[in-house]
Amino acid sequence: MSAIAHHIPEEMIAGYVAGTLPPAFEMVVAAHVSMCDDCRAALEAHETLAGAALEATSAELPIEGDLLARVMDRLDEAPVQAAPVPRMDIYPGPIAAALGNQPPRWRSAGGGVRQQILFEDGKGSVRLLYIPGGMAVPDHGHRGIELTMVLSGAFSDETGQFRVGDVEVANEDLEHTPTADAGAPCICLAATDARLRFNSILPRLAQPFLRI
Repeated sequence: MSAIAHHIPEEMIAGYVAGTLPPAFEMVVAAHVSMCDDCRAALEAHETLAGAALEATSAELPIEGDLLARVMDRLDEAPVQAAPVPRMDIYPGPIAAALGNQPPRWRSAGGGVRQQILFEDGKGSVRLLYIPGGMAVPDHGHRGIELTMVLSGAFSDETGQFRVGDVEVANEDLEHTPTADAGAPCICLAATDARLRFNSILPRLAQPFLRI
């Protein structure tokens, strides 16, 4: 995993531990951490700090009445968490779980590009993208944040090249034209917290149907 050059920002890892990230971004962080030793170490460090802070806070708060007994009763009632879903081909466990351990059901997004939406809540979305080798995604800007993680192949844009495991973080300042490298298709996990801002008329017309 040492070949990974583009990582999840530290503040997003902290937000993931705190539970403050949008759900779409959580999937990207979980998938990346499963492949990246550096970001997994950062995640564990934040979890340790969060646990220490919780213990310190708890030690300072008095336990009143039967609060402790009620908490312990709730712990006894808590359901057993399911085991993590294993990796499926190029798809890390969090993505395999979203796919139900089934291959993607690709739908055309035009120009040879295909997609499958994995999650959407009206504010953000996360989807798989299949981009044929040498094909470009329409140039666009952003109304929020877009995270794009490479699962297979590679793509390049105005900021550089992104390979398997790499994550590009695009914000409102970036306008780009991601292009799959020649050869094998590029398969990506892409998450947004707002609709993209396409510069050409045809992508704008198709945007309501593509839900991106």
